[in-house]
Order: sequence, then structure tokens, then C-alpha cells
Amino acid sequence: MRSLYVAILLALTGTLSLSLVVFLAISGQIERNTFYRTFERTDELQLEEARKALDRGGPAAVSAYMQLANRIFGGSHYLLNSAGIDVVSGQDLSNLIPGAGATEGRQRRAGKLVISRRAADGAYWFIALPPNRPHPWVFFPYYLLVIGATGILCWAAAVWLVSPIRNLTATVERFGRGDLSARWHTHRRDEIGSLARAFNETAERLQRLLTSERRLLADISHELRSPLARLKFAVRLARSSPDQGYALDRIERDVDRITFMVSELVEITRAEGDPEARKFEIVDLEQVVNDIVSEERLDAELRECSLQVGGQLERPLWGDAELLRRAVANVLRNAIRYSPSHSAVELRLAETADTSIVEIRDYGPGVAEQQLSQIFKPFFRAEESRDANSGGIGLGLAIAMRAVQVHQGTITAENAKPGLKVRIALPRLPSGEKVAIKTLDNSTSVKPISV
Repeated sequence: MRSLYVAILLALTGTLSLSLVVFLAISGQIERNTFYRTFERTDELQLEEARKALDRGGPAAVSAYMQLANRIFGGSHYLLNSAGIDVVSGQDLSNLIPGAGATEGRQRRAGKLVISRRAADGAYWFIALPPNRPHPWVFFPYYLLVIGATGILCWAAAVWLVSPIRNLTATVERFGRGDLSARWHTHRRDEIGSLARAFNETAERLQRLLTSERRLLADISHELRSPLARLKFAVRLARSSPDQGYALDRIERDVDRITFMVSELVEITRAEGDPEARKFEIVDLEQVVNDIVSEERLDAELRECSLQVGGQLERPLWGDAELLRRAVANVLRNAIRYSPSHSAVELRLAETADTSIVEIRDYGPGVAEQQLSQIFKPFFRAEESRDANSGGIGLGLAIAMRAVQVHQGTITAENAKPGLKVRIALPRLPSGEKVAIKTLDNSTSVKPISV
């Protein structure tokens, strides 16, 4: 079957047809076992009443009783003797009596239904000729109405089931042709809705992975061009220059820079890569920040600046501890790198009902207002920090942003005048799945999360 529409229509039509056949069979069985027995008892009662009327008042009483029966039940009713003669009119109606040996009957004769019942002693027969049933064509308009309503319902059911599948198929084909933004959004809560949501999640993951790979290749090709050109020049210089030590030092410096760049690119790819590779667990963010401060304090002292930590985080969050460490550490290192001598780098911890916040502020030159939205892009460097002595390649804040986005958080920057303030806000329990979080009083609560 090439069309699901046709398959569903045929299945529904077949189901309705089979249901009709079964209904008619059950109705016939019920009619034979229940209604016919009632009719038979009624026929027997009428036979006895007709005999009583005959005994009381003769043929005239029987005629009156039969007229009453005709008026109530419709049709014609007769009381015949054993030879088939009508006791009222004397007419020979023996042709209405069933064959020898029969005591009752329901059969058609000359297009009419004949109901017959013999008395227990065989002396009389009760005959009833009920009104003719309406011609089948009388019900034809109703049949058409039922068929039309059934067809509309079958068509609506087919559309309700098949149209979403076709729309989803078209969306999948668009995605397969390279439109990575193709999604199919639906409010359905059934299996089709679950399929659509599963596709959207898969497409989102694939888009993120493919976009990351493309961006990585583009960034590598762009950023490695200059150091590789310098390496090539340094090699030529080492071959021709009498001061080969200087040339080798230059080569070593560029190799170190390339190594550091590749390491950072691998880290940024991990931050936005496959979710299955992440290790989400209960994380004490305040402890993570304190560990980072301890690690970076020496570097801050070498640059003649101090680290100051304020505030606290009382509740843990659900996340990847290594990604969070990298995010906070990269922002802190960036602040230390551009802080002037004898200044402070301030870290402030705070939390709301469902968010943990880390703010890092330096007292350096800040960033031009039009560049604040760009400093989290890979390889972006503000004009004030473009000199090679700064040691940055423009990936630290990009890694931080992608690590925060993995946790469904936000990272923003603003000029503090003087200096730059970076704010990281992380939801403690992103919506979706459920996890048991152990609170500070050692009680356990189950809350929804999604990672």
C-alpha cells in the first residue's frame, strides 16, 4: 500500500463493515432467542383468548376479538379450525397452515409473512398476517446519510493521523538536504508528538555538533595561517641567519602558541560537543570558585594585583564540574590579564530562588560598548589587547560562554567604569528530568531537571 491515507480509510471501512455484520448477527440471535419467544407467547395468548371468545359468544365474539387485534397489532388475524376453515367467515384458509407435523410457523406466502400457532389439542389454528414491512428503498436516504457521515469521519481520522506524519517527513527531508534549522513544532501529546519532539532534540544536537565542527575548521584555518607563515619565515631565517638561536627561539614561541591554540580549540569543542560525554553531577559551585582562586592567586601576584572574594552560595547545582571550572577560570584569567598593577579583581557570589550567580570584575581599560556583544565570540580580541604580549588568542571567553550555555545559563559583560564586569548566572535545576538533590541539612528532595 503506497498511501497511508488509503490504508487507514480501508482499515476503518473494513472495521466498520465487520462491526455492522457482527451487529446484525448478534441482533438476529437476540431477536430469535428473546423477541421471537415473546411473540410466540403472545400468539399463544391470542389463540387461547380467541377460543374463549368462541366458547362464550360464538363466531360473533371471535369476530369482535379479531377486529380488536387488528386495530391494536395491525394486519389481519384469524381463528381456523383443524381443517383450515375460518370460524368467523367460513372461508377456506388452509393454504396458510404450515405442513403436516408443524405446530407453529413464520414463513412467507405470496409475499406476505404468515404467523401460525396450533392449539395444544390440534382443534384450532391462530393465524396472523402482520402489516408488510416498508420497502428497503424507503431507507435509502438514511443509508446515504450514514455512509456519508462514516466516510467523513474516516477521512478526518486519516487526515488527523497522516497529515502530521507527512509534515514531519517534509521537515526531515529539509533537514537531510542541509537545512539544519528545520524543526517541526506541535502541541500533540500522543506518539506523533513524541516522535516530533525526539526529532527536534536529535536535530538540535546534530546542528550543534555540525556547527561546532564547521566553526572549528573555519577558526583553525583562519588562526593558524599567521603562525604557520611566521614559522615558515623563521625556518628560512634559521637556515640563512648567523644567529640561529634567535630564529629557533622564534620557532619555539610560535609552536607553543599553536599548541596552546589547538588545546583551547579542543576544549571549546568539548564544551559544546556531545551531551553524552558530559559528566553531570551535584556540584558545589562555591568550592569550585574557591579552588580556582587558590590556583590563580600566584598568577595574580606576579601581575601585582589581588583577588577578593565576597558572598556565598548555600545550595549546590547540577552540572559538569570541569566545564564550570573552565568557565569561571577563563573569565578570571581574562580579568587578571588586563588588570593594572596594584589593583584588585573582585569575585562576588550570590544566589536567587533558583539561580547561582558569579560576578567577576577587574579595574582594567574595559571594552568599547559596541564590542561588548562580541567578546564571547571565538578569536575576538578588543583593540586594547591585541598586542602579542597579552598572551590571549580570544578563546577564553568563548569557552566560558559555551560551557555556561550547556548548563542553560547566561553570561553577560558590562563596563563597570573602570573595568569590565562579567556575570555568570546558572540555574541550579534546569527544567526537564528529575534528580535527588541533597541539601545542606542532609535531607533529600526530588526536583525536575534537564541537562
